[in-house]
Amino acid sequence: MAFLTEDEPPRGVALPVLPGIWRLVARNPSVMTYHGTNTYLVEGDDGLTVIDPGPADEAHVADLVRAAGDRPVRRIVLTHTHSDHYGALPALAAATGAAVYGYKKSARRDFTPPNPLDDGDEVAGLKAVFTPGHAADHLSFAFGVPGTGKILFSGDHVMSWSSSIVSPPDGDMVAYYKSLERLLGRDDVLYLGGHGPLLTEPRRLVGELLEHRKTREATILAAVKERDWTVAELAEHLYHKTDYRLKIAAQRNVLAHLLKLEFEGIVRQAGGATRGAPDDHVPDDLPPADEKFVSKREIEGMLTDAERRFVLSR
Repeated sequence: MAFLTEDEPPRGVALPVLPGIWRLVARNPSVMTYHGTNTYLVEGDDGLTVIDPGPADEAHVADLVRAAGDRPVRRIVLTHTHSDHYGALPALAAATGAAVYGYKKSARRDFTPPNPLDDGDEVAGLKAVFTPGHAADHLSFAFGVPGTGKILFSGDHVMSWSSSIVSPPDGDMVAYYKSLERLLGRDDVLYLGGHGPLLTEPRRLVGELLEHRKTREATILAAVKERDWTVAELAEHLYHKTDYRLKIAAQRNVLAHLLKLEFEGIVRQAGGATRGAPDDHVPDDLPPADEKFVSKREIEGMLTDAERRFVLSR
């Protein structure tokens, strides 16, 4: 797949993307977020709409307020409630008094959108397109730009710089396939994703992402036909990651594929396994950025998932 790269963007600056649309890149770069989360400002007749306020970072909130200037921020719209997109919401809503919109059934226990959106609903010219898979509450937003045509704010479902992690139970590979197939049936000319630069020829990448997943699934199934595997064993066999964050991400994707195959009756779980690998532990020195987004307890749960063993259904 031909993913895109870009130089590190300036921080605290509203970067013009398309007429009436600006991007501010949050200060949360990592192997999982590229240069950081994209927050978009979209100009409308009554003021600005913010798409994805970004991580819980006072500097990023201040950047957004400063970028808005004397234009009122009327609404904040969420593509999904992962912390790198949702975290700044309380502070930005308090600072601007903006109305808040998100998918009608939030994936967060501590948040219910005051203005719930369903597939097909429209707000300020943004039409919600339900695209679960990366996240259970993921919405993309279709929008028309004069002189450009139909574009899609694609959140983390499709990004120009990398494929998306699908981490159960919030992530679901069955839903992810269906959402990619749905986008293949659309005619949007550009995608503005949750991380990375603008994506041209988006349907080409969507097709490549879907084929990549199908190829990975076929490889996983071929391996399970040979022997039973724990999630961790199979992820190591396929990915050979060394960074613990990428290692866990690989395990989550493998688990999502296995659960899809289980849903389809092709494989089944055969119990757990004892933890044997010497590096299967939670690092005591989690980087501060990681601690903001995922707790050690959550990582422990992921490592427990990594011990789940799968076999071919008979």
